[in-house]
Amino acid sequence: MDLAERRARILAGQHLTCPASPAAVCRDLNGIQAQFLPAALHALAVRSDRPAQPDKLVKSWTIRGTVHLFHPDDLPLFLHQGRDHALRGVDRMEGDEFITLERKEYFAQIILDELAAGPRLREQLRAACAARGMTGQEEQSLFNSWGGLLRHLAETGQIVHTVSREKGFRLCPPFEPMEEEAARLELVRRYFTHYGPATVRDAAYFFGRPQRKLRPLMDALPLEHAQVDGRDCFWLDRGEGDWPEAPPCLFPAAFDQLMLGYRKEDGLFLPPEHLREIFSLSGIVMAPILLRGQVAGRWRLRGTGVELTPFGHWTPEDRRMAGQEAQARWNSRVTWVEA
Repeated sequence: MDLAERRARILAGQHLTCPASPAAVCRDLNGIQAQFLPAALHALAVRSDRPAQPDKLVKSWTIRGTVHLFHPDDLPLFLHQGRDHALRGVDRMEGDEFITLERKEYFAQIILDELAAGPRLREQLRAACAARGMTGQEEQSLFNSWGGLLRHLAETGQIVHTVSREKGFRLCPPFEPMEEEAARLELVRRYFTHYGPATVRDAAYFFGRPQRKLRPLMDALPLEHAQVDGRDCFWLDRGEGDWPEAPPCLFPAAFDQLMLGYRKEDGLFLPPEHLREIFSLSGIVMAPILLRGQVAGRWRLRGTGVELTPFGHWTPEDRRMAGQEAQARWNSRVTWVEA
């Protein structure tokens, strides 16, 4: 296997060249990272063979402790038994520096009672707690900007985010959490089926777990193995023998799984010299432009148009092709911005 075949397998496994239903895309990719909902919906759209129905999906903290979009059928998997993302005291049902356990339990019930009547915005839940006596100090825990009581209720499967631009929540659909070992095995199986061929370091980066924790799970799966460009790569064979070539131009999303699924320094799709042009030091992952399977620029929607920023030298044909693709996708004015 060479690098071109590895890229082709991955692009197909991630449904960038082999579209599938929105539910299948969410399942196969272990959810879609969704701190910024428009980016998540774009990541879903470029992989799907039909329009997504966001109201049929759920959003919650899952892999790496980050917010993902996924199908409700996967609640038992993502909210499996024994999961823990190094949560802080404010993210747990325990007393912390701002509030006692008894008061936290009291306000948790207020939130659940509010959501029993229907979805609520975060600000509406905060106002309901304030009306029942929440102090400014208690608010620092309950509505902590990085989680707080809402995080605890979501991590324990009592609430989920609403799939909307507003920061809202609703009661979680009922489910039975999977046993931890079975869930972790299924997550790793999906990874090597749809992100593979990938290295162990790639998988450790994606899951945010040490390699020594992943090795036993990999050993339990019938993984294929090959060296590609000097790296040990593993994958689960899907029974396919042919993969579409990388298309001339692709517009993945910001925080796209194609960027987050692999150790960023190893540069399968992202040349090392462009790493900081996609992965900012502040933690933002820009939306890349792929030319023939390699990141060669980035894009963003701005006002009523789309801005394209090429990296390095682009031929006139590259610009024409990318501009036409962007115009067709967004039906908007295309502006070129130099990096």
